[in-house]
Amino acid sequence: MPGSIPRPFALSSYDYALPDELIAQAPPPTRREARLAHLAPAGTLEHLGFADIRSLLRPGDLLVVNNTRVIPARLSGNKRSGGQVEVFLERILDLSRALVQIKASRAPKPGQEIVVADFVLTVVGREGRFFIVEAPATSPILDLFHAHGSVPLPPYITRDPEAADGERYQTVFADIEGAVAAPTAGLHFDKPLLEELAAAGVGHETITLHVGAGTFHPVQVEDVREHDMHGEWVDVPSAVCDRISQVRSEGGRVVAVGTTVVRALESADENGFQGLTELFIGPGHEFRHVDALITNFHLPRSTLLVLVCAFAGYDHVMRAYNEAVKDGYRFFSYGDAMFLHLASKGSSFEV
Repeated sequence: MPGSIPRPFALSSYDYALPDELIAQAPPPTRREARLAHLAPAGTLEHLGFADIRSLLRPGDLLVVNNTRVIPARLSGNKRSGGQVEVFLERILDLSRALVQIKASRAPKPGQEIVVADFVLTVVGREGRFFIVEAPATSPILDLFHAHGSVPLPPYITRDPEAADGERYQTVFADIEGAVAAPTAGLHFDKPLLEELAAAGVGHETITLHVGAGTFHPVQVEDVREHDMHGEWVDVPSAVCDRISQVRSEGGRVVAVGTTVVRALESADENGFQGLTELFIGPGHEFRHVDALITNFHLPRSTLLVLVCAFAGYDHVMRAYNEAVKDGYRFFSYGDAMFLHLASKGSSFEV
């Protein structure tokens, strides 16, 4: 029963009312024109522009960004019988195989073929709600997505992708291909802003976390501890962990650009980490590597909102979200941003 679940872990604790008109359907005219809500440690909300991030960072701080690059991950095809099929990439497995979601009138069976233009994908297996598809040996499966895929805008963006999304739904530090959704906190940075921060003594390091389609999968259990957390591929080099230790020893702060960076860093030890992470970050998590967080506003009742509340304090975050709604902030992937400080012990839910 929901009433028996400790409040920190009850999904209903992470709900808020959001008018549809506040869900951003397009990016701002330029990357840095987003708004920035600074949630101070005391819980007050300061309303800034994203370019004002310069006033919140100080010499010696270290930004950690996610350099994943979004693949054009949505394909339209047909069964041999003619029925329409949509294929949405979750993760490239190897040269010829991928893990995907498939939308069709009936769930495909092993051996079924999906025709996409001049390519043929064959369903060869299943993992939970995902399917494994294989391209012919002579046709690398990534080539198929590049040739015929479209920008995988999130489901709450209700328009079709446009040419501009090919550039604006990538960060300026996107480098290593593998994501099916952008690490959206990074979308606000442009190269001149990064140069200004570097000149002011703010360093930056990169990690990789390939965001999967599972990031949009709704939580379907009332106790968030029972959520089937999706796996995402991570690479945190040991050199980044060394830099983090050095920065902190010299009095600087580690500022994660996005929840993907938080998950990646919190999956690592002093030697780094490479592989799949299924880490769920919720109430009671002891953050080891991150002191501040730049992030967009997240969906109600989502694991990302749970993470943010665990980081900055439940009461502070939920009050800030309600204030942001009243003040007309733009929400989700193409929306506005927040700057959050790691909460002191006891300032969030007691577990």
